[in-house]
Amino acid sequence: MAMILIVEDDGFIRELAEITIQDWGYDTLSASDAAEALLFLRSPQVIDALFTDIYLKTTVHGGCELAQQAIELRPRLRVLYTTGNSVTDKIKSLFLEGTHCLRKPYTPDQLQHSLEDLLAA
Repeated sequence: MAMILIVEDDGFIRELAEITIQDWGYDTLSASDAAEALLFLRSPQVIDALFTDIYLKTTVHGGCELAQQAIELRPRLRVLYTTGNSVTDKIKSLFLEGTHCLRKPYTPDQLQHSLEDLLAA
């Protein structure tokens, strides 16, 4: 099954996403910020997808910047963004080609379908 790296600065949301994704049979790694996520991304650990909040507390567009660095390290990595804020044209311009965005609050079904679509692409 696929390995999903979850990056979310809200501990409750991160834990809920991790438990939910694991219930579907996926393996997960989790990080509270971009720096922690980059430690996983620079390791030999297999990671199939990055599920990251766009707005991380440490940086305004931290998830977008993280995704750019992640793709440089792992060109085949798939990216699913999430946010509870407005997705402006400026933010959309930061999205990498082939990435997806899931609006908060999302349901478990929406998350599952988004991950399945992302991994099937």
